[in-house]
Amino acid sequence: MRCVLRVVLACLLVFVVGGCAGESGQQASGDAPSWARGMATVAVGELPEEARDTLELIDDGGPFPYEKDGSVFGNFEGELPKQPRGHYHEYTVRTPGEDDRGARRIVTGTDGETYYTDDHYESFKAVLR
Repeated sequence: MRCVLRVVLACLLVFVVGGCAGESGQQASGDAPSWARGMATVAVGELPEEARDTLELIDDGGPFPYEKDGSVFGNFEGELPKQPRGHYHEYTVRTPGEDDRGARRIVTGTDGETYYTDDHYESFKAVLR
Protein backbone atom coordinates (compact mmCIF):
# COMPACT_ATOMS: atom_id res chain seq x y z
CA MET A 1 0.00 0.00 0.00
CA ARG A 2 2.85 2.40 0.79
CA CYS A 3 4.30 1.77 -2.68
CA VAL A 4 0.96 2.73 -4.27
CA LEU A 5 0.82 5.90 -2.18
CA ARG A 6 4.35 6.82 -3.23
CA VAL A 7 3.43 6.32 -6.90
CA VAL A 8 0.32 8.47 -6.51
CA LEU A 9 2.30 11.20 -4.75
CA ALA A 10 5.05 11.04 -7.37
CA CYS A 11 2.46 11.33 -10.15
CA LEU A 12 0.89 14.33 -8.47
CA LEU A 13 4.27 16.00 -8.14
CA VAL A 14 5.25 15.23 -11.73
CA PHE A 15 1.78 16.27 -12.97
CA VAL A 16 2.38 19.77 -11.63
CA VAL A 17 5.64 19.88 -13.60
CA GLY A 18 4.13 18.55 -16.83
CA GLY A 19 2.34 15.22 -16.82
CA CYS A 20 2.02 12.00 -14.85
CA ALA A 21 4.77 9.40 -15.29
CA GLY A 22 2.20 6.67 -15.88
CA GLU A 23 1.03 8.40 -19.06
CA SER A 24 4.32 8.38 -20.94
CA GLY A 25 6.51 5.83 -19.17
CA GLN A 26 8.93 8.67 -18.44
CA GLN A 27 9.62 10.52 -15.24
CA ALA A 28 11.03 13.99 -14.89
CA SER A 29 14.80 13.51 -14.89
CA GLY A 30 15.10 15.04 -11.42
CA ASP A 31 12.90 12.27 -9.95
CA ALA A 32 15.00 9.34 -11.16
CA PRO A 33 18.12 8.01 -9.43
CA SER A 34 21.36 8.89 -11.22
CA TRP A 35 21.68 5.44 -12.81
CA ALA A 36 18.25 5.89 -14.46
CA ARG A 37 18.65 9.43 -15.78
CA GLY A 38 17.73 9.73 -19.43
CA MET A 39 15.94 6.36 -19.51
CA ALA A 40 12.28 5.50 -19.64
CA THR A 41 11.15 4.57 -16.14
CA VAL A 42 8.42 2.47 -14.60
CA ALA A 43 7.23 2.26 -11.01
CA VAL A 44 7.08 -1.21 -9.48
CA GLY A 45 3.30 -0.93 -9.19
CA GLU A 46 3.02 -0.39 -12.96
CA LEU A 47 4.92 -3.59 -13.83
CA PRO A 48 3.01 -6.73 -14.82
CA GLU A 49 2.15 -8.97 -11.87
CA GLU A 50 4.66 -11.58 -13.04
CA ALA A 51 7.47 -8.98 -12.97
CA ARG A 52 6.52 -7.99 -9.43
CA ASP A 53 6.61 -11.70 -8.51
CA THR A 54 10.10 -11.98 -9.99
CA LEU A 55 11.26 -8.92 -8.03
CA GLU A 56 9.97 -10.53 -4.85
CA LEU A 57 11.95 -13.71 -5.63
CA ILE A 58 15.06 -11.61 -6.28
CA ASP A 59 14.62 -9.77 -2.99
CA ASP A 60 14.16 -13.11 -1.19
CA GLY A 61 17.18 -14.69 -2.89
CA GLY A 62 15.10 -17.32 -4.70
CA PRO A 63 14.40 -20.09 -5.32
CA PHE A 64 14.12 -19.25 -9.00
CA PRO A 65 12.01 -21.25 -11.46
CA TYR A 66 14.44 -21.07 -14.40
CA GLU A 67 17.98 -22.46 -14.45
CA LYS A 68 19.40 -19.31 -16.10
CA ASP A 69 17.91 -16.96 -13.48
CA GLY A 70 20.71 -15.06 -11.75
CA SER A 71 23.17 -15.59 -14.59
CA VAL A 72 25.44 -12.79 -15.77
CA PHE A 73 23.81 -10.46 -18.30
CA GLY A 74 26.40 -9.36 -20.85
CA ASN A 75 24.65 -6.18 -22.06
CA PHE A 76 25.86 -7.02 -25.57
CA GLU A 77 23.07 -4.87 -27.02
CA GLY A 78 24.50 -1.86 -25.17
CA GLU A 79 21.09 -0.65 -23.99
CA LEU A 80 22.17 -0.37 -20.34
CA PRO A 81 24.98 1.82 -19.01
CA LYS A 82 28.40 0.32 -19.71
CA GLN A 83 29.69 -1.66 -16.74
CA PRO A 84 32.33 -4.37 -16.23
CA ARG A 85 31.26 -7.93 -17.02
CA GLY A 86 29.52 -9.46 -14.03
CA HIS A 87 27.85 -6.20 -12.95
CA TYR A 88 24.44 -7.19 -14.37
CA HIS A 89 22.38 -10.33 -13.71
CA GLU A 90 19.18 -11.40 -15.43
CA TYR A 91 15.98 -13.05 -14.23
CA THR A 92 13.07 -14.42 -16.23
CA VAL A 93 9.66 -12.81 -15.95
CA ARG A 94 7.10 -15.51 -16.69
CA THR A 95 4.93 -14.81 -19.72
CA PRO A 96 1.50 -16.46 -19.54
CA GLY A 97 0.88 -18.69 -22.55
CA GLU A 98 4.57 -19.09 -23.45
CA ASP A 99 6.14 -22.55 -23.49
CA ASP A 100 9.66 -21.17 -23.10
CA ARG A 101 11.20 -18.32 -21.09
CA GLY A 102 9.53 -15.70 -23.27
CA ALA A 103 10.91 -12.19 -23.85
CA ARG A 104 10.41 -10.54 -20.48
CA ARG A 105 13.31 -10.08 -18.05
CA ILE A 106 14.39 -8.19 -14.97
CA VAL A 107 18.07 -7.19 -15.02
CA THR A 108 19.74 -6.07 -11.81
CA GLY A 109 23.04 -4.32 -11.21
CA THR A 110 25.39 -4.76 -8.29
CA ASP A 111 24.79 -1.14 -7.26
CA GLY A 112 21.05 -1.70 -6.77
CA GLU A 113 19.89 -0.85 -10.28
CA THR A 114 16.81 -2.64 -11.57
CA TYR A 115 15.68 -2.71 -15.21
CA TYR A 116 12.73 -4.30 -17.00
CA THR A 117 12.48 -5.41 -20.63
CA ASP A 118 9.48 -6.97 -22.33
CA ASP A 119 11.09 -7.24 -25.77
CA HIS A 120 14.10 -9.47 -25.07
CA TYR A 121 16.69 -6.73 -24.44
CA GLU A 122 15.74 -4.42 -27.34
CA SER A 123 14.71 -1.75 -24.83
CA PHE A 124 14.69 -1.29 -21.07
CA LYS A 125 12.90 0.77 -18.48
CA ALA A 126 14.54 1.67 -15.20
CA VAL A 127 12.41 0.29 -12.37
CA LEU A 128 11.78 2.83 -9.65
CA ARG A 129 11.61 0.96 -6.34
